[in-house]
Amino acid sequence: MRAAALVVLASLTMLSCGYHVSGKADTMPKTIHTIAIPAFTNATTRYKLTDRVPEALAREFIARTRYKVVNDESQADAILRGAVVNYFAYPTIFDQATARAAVVQISVVMSATLIERATGKVLFKRPVIELKQQYEISADQAAFFEESDPAMTRLSRDVARMIVSAILEDF
Repeated sequence: MRAAALVVLASLTMLSCGYHVSGKADTMPKTIHTIAIPAFTNATTRYKLTDRVPEALAREFIARTRYKVVNDESQADAILRGAVVNYFAYPTIFDQATARAAVVQISVVMSATLIERATGKVLFKRPVIELKQQYEISADQAAFFEESDPAMTRLSRDVARMIVSAILEDF
């Protein structure tokens, strides 16, 4: 009888621990229904990333949330602004036969802020978001395919997942 009581007590304790499945919480104000995501500002020479990140963020918000993404900032309840602050690309592995780079590491530093348009209240702010992505360089010049663009697409998806999760979970 005492063992059964302990099992029931342990079960009740575990149910009240505050555990929840990641990605299901929504800490945003109930007044937010639409979000505008303008192009990110760019302090680097890498121009395509500032277009890809907002596109990836829009897809992520549409896929994972109840929010509608709008183009016109004046029609949005909240505006997600961001900046690509720094971009580095450097070789990490070299081909010993040719002494040429075989793998390149991309490191990008960004910032993002979500602001409630009506009040100007900051709902989310992440001043430093650092992501890394690698890609290989083909040794065969005849079969060469530029892998940096697909790496940027992967990086954009990664940052979109990270930002949307952080906004939803209030991390």
